[in-house]
Amino acid sequence: MIKNISEYIETHWQISPAIQHKIFYSLVAILILLLVRYFALQFVFKRFHDAKHRYLWKNSIKNTYYILLILIILNIWIDRIDSLGTFLGLVSAGLAIALQVPIVNLAGWLFIMIRKPFEVGDRIEIDDNSGDVIDIRFFQFTINEIGNWVDSDQSTGRIIHIPNGKVFSQSQA
Repeated sequence: MIKNISEYIETHWQISPAIQHKIFYSLVAILILLLVRYFALQFVFKRFHDAKHRYLWKNSIKNTYYILLILIILNIWIDRIDSLGTFLGLVSAGLAIALQVPIVNLAGWLFIMIRKPFEVGDRIEIDDNSGDVIDIRFFQFTINEIGNWVDSDQSTGRIIHIPNGKVFSQSQA
């Protein structure tokens, strides 16, 4: 039966059996990782009740899911790993030059996650902007602005997105 389906796909859609297998394995990998992610999130939501821990675990699980998915899909679709190293080396050198600012922002995210100069919920001042940190992502963090044209430390209602690279070039308070 499976052979008949494979032959039908090959004759009508011109997709070779090797590509069909790769598509099938990719879909299985996506399904398995989605199930693992779902059960991991269920575990986190049952175990942790405060929003901060849930938020941190949810983001960690999401990031791990995407990294594993990319690695598994690359492993399925790339046949020759030996020439891949040379290719990736040349591509990464070109990308490092072309994408310098995003790489600095990603390094800033790593710095924020590891050294923790601030966390979600902290009140900070950076680059003449002050506010409460409400989100930290790969390339930027978000603050809910306070003060500025409003008296005292009241929220102005403005949401400010600040590139993570600013943690290296601007002082924080």
